[in-house]
Amino acid sequence: MGIEEALSSDLREKLRDNLLAANDKYVLEIPKVELHVHLEGILTAKLRWKLTQRNGTKLRIAKNGRELKSLEELEAAMDLLRPDSSRVNNDEERFQFFEAYYEGFECLKTKEDFFDLAMYYLERAAKMNVRYCELFFDPQGHTNCGTPWTVMMDGFREAQQKAEKELNVKSAWIMCFLRDLSPESAMEHYKAALPYRDMIVGIGLDSNEEDRPPALFDEVFSLARRDGFKLTMHCDADSKNTHEHIRQAASVVAGHGLDRIDHGINAAENRDLINLILKRDLGMTICPWSYLRHTTYSELGPKIRALYDAGIKISINSDDPAYMEDCWILENLLLSKHLCGFDNKDIAVLARNAANICWADPAVKENILQEIDLVYAKFHPAS
Repeated sequence: MGIEEALSSDLREKLRDNLLAANDKYVLEIPKVELHVHLEGILTAKLRWKLTQRNGTKLRIAKNGRELKSLEELEAAMDLLRPDSSRVNNDEERFQFFEAYYEGFECLKTKEDFFDLAMYYLERAAKMNVRYCELFFDPQGHTNCGTPWTVMMDGFREAQQKAEKELNVKSAWIMCFLRDLSPESAMEHYKAALPYRDMIVGIGLDSNEEDRPPALFDEVFSLARRDGFKLTMHCDADSKNTHEHIRQAASVVAGHGLDRIDHGINAAENRDLINLILKRDLGMTICPWSYLRHTTYSELGPKIRALYDAGIKISINSDDPAYMEDCWILENLLLSKHLCGFDNKDIAVLARNAANICWADPAVKENILQEIDLVYAKFHPAS
C-alpha cells in the first residue's frame, strides 16, 4: 500500500474488512492456539454496557471522567481511544488506553460477570477454531476494586469447564502482575493465587513498563519458577529501553530468563537479541494488529518476517480486541499473511509454533499438531 505513516483508525477498519472479505477458508479452518489475549481487553462497549446495567455501577471511560448514560455514548468514547496520528500521539494514546482499560474493571463484580467475560472470549474463539488458549488476567486490578479471589476464579472455572465440554476449547490461565505497581503487591497476589494453581499455568507481567525493567520483579518470578510455574513477560513494541528489557526477560530474570516473551518485536532490530532468543529456544507471542496502530505499514511486516526467518518460534495472537478494531486471532493471522507474504505452509508453521510453545499437557499439544497436519493436507493434498 506504500503508506509511510501509521494507518488511521478508518484505514485499519477498511483493511480488516478487506482481509475478511477475501474469505480465506484455510486460515479460518486451521486449528489455533492463543497465547496472548487479555480477558479484560475483550470488554467491548456492548459487554461493558451489559455488565454495568446488570450491576448498577457507574459507567466511565476514565477514573475521573464524566458518567456515560448510554451504549451510544460509550461506543463514541471508546472510538476516540483508537490511535489516529491526526488526533493523538502515541504517548497520549497509551495513557488514555490504560485509563480506559483499568476503569473497565469496575463493571466486573460477580461470579456471573467473570463467567460471562471468559465465555465471551471462549465462544468467539471456538468459532475461529481455537483449540487451546492461555488467558491473561490482572488480579490486582480486580482486588483493587474490592473483588474477592473466589469471585474471579469461580467464574473463570465454570467457563473453563463449560468451554471444554461444549465447545472443544481447552484453557488455562496466566496471572499477570501490573508492573506499574510494587513488587510487594505482586508477591502478595502471587501467594493469594496459590490455591488456584490447578487453573493458573503461568505467571506474567504487563501494564505500563516505562522505567519498570523486568529485573525489578526477579524475586517473585524466581519463587514462581521454584514452585513450578511457567514464566513470561511483556516487552512492548517501541517502549523505552525495550532492547534491554528483552535482554533481561530472555537471560536474567529468575536465574536464566523466562520461558516465553510477550511482544518483543523490537528484537528484530538487534542480531544479538535474535541470537539470544534462539539460543534459549524461547517462544514469542506476536500481536500484529497492536503494532499496526503505532508503526508504519511498511516497517511492521519486515520485523515479523525477520523473527520468523531467523527461526524463532513466534505465534500470532489477539491481545486486546475490544480496543483494536475488534480484531481477534483470525484477523491477526490474516494480517500477518498479508504483511509478511506468508503462504499456507508458513501459516501452518505459525500454528505449530503456538502449539509447541504452549504450556498444555503433551497429549493436548500432540492432538492439535495432528489436526494442523490434517487441515494442511486437506487444502494441499499433493504436498
